[in-house]
Amino acid sequence: MPQNELIASGEVWLVGAGPGDPDLLTRKAEALLRAAEVVFHDALVSPGVLDLIPAGTEIVSVGKRSGRHSKAQGSINDLLLAAALAGRRVVRLKGGDPSVFGRSAEEMDHLLAAGVPVRVCPGVTTASAAAAGARASLTLRGVTRAITLVTAHFRAGEPLDLDWEALARAGGTLGVYMGRAAAGEIARGLIGAGRDPDTPVMVAVNVSLPGERLIRGRLSALSFLVAAISDDDPTLLLIGEAVAGREAIGGGAAAETLRAPERTLTAR
Repeated sequence: MPQNELIASGEVWLVGAGPGDPDLLTRKAEALLRAAEVVFHDALVSPGVLDLIPAGTEIVSVGKRSGRHSKAQGSINDLLLAAALAGRRVVRLKGGDPSVFGRSAEEMDHLLAAGVPVRVCPGVTTASAAAAGARASLTLRGVTRAITLVTAHFRAGEPLDLDWEALARAGGTLGVYMGRAAAGEIARGLIGAGRDPDTPVMVAVNVSLPGERLIRGRLSALSFLVAAISDDDPTLLLIGEAVAGREAIGGGAAAETLRAPERTLTAR
């Protein structure tokens, strides 16, 4: 199939850009970027990924960052629709995976209602990349059998509205996307609902990028762990026994002690 036939004229692909490292982009995602006539991208898409877009392709930033939304979601929907109705080959490039807090359903519904064909190319979500960078696992046989992903990003002025009792009761690994600003509230909510204050946590910053930081500690110290992180640094919180340092996990091969990467800090 010729490269430009990957995307039909008037078709939109929602493409996962992964956590930032361009080497974590899927082969299909890279091929779709080469085939697009116009790429609408989020603010969290890394420069390394954008560098893969060929010269001559129109690149439009529709970036949204916490507290600094440059485009309302409705405006983004309309831009995608207008480009597709003009017969262009469109890629909507989203950080991580489009289906994990990427508002893909809103964009798909808007386009499909107008008769525009939409397809999705998944990407590596940040929780998976953070675990890989830390040589950890999101699940652990005999210890952690469930993963819960939530977002701490709500509309400006709205309180954090999460079911703390359900999250504490679920146990397992909890991943909180965009959780830096709400770290203290998250810790208080979980501990107040019965989660052990000594539950291991890992704060993952700029995951997969050269400036990646993986900061380990305990749930009760979560506010302290995020104190030095900039507002501009994308931050994921991972909470649960599976993200403890490898030396803290007992039993069989899991007891192997690995030298912590230099970028990994431990706070207790």
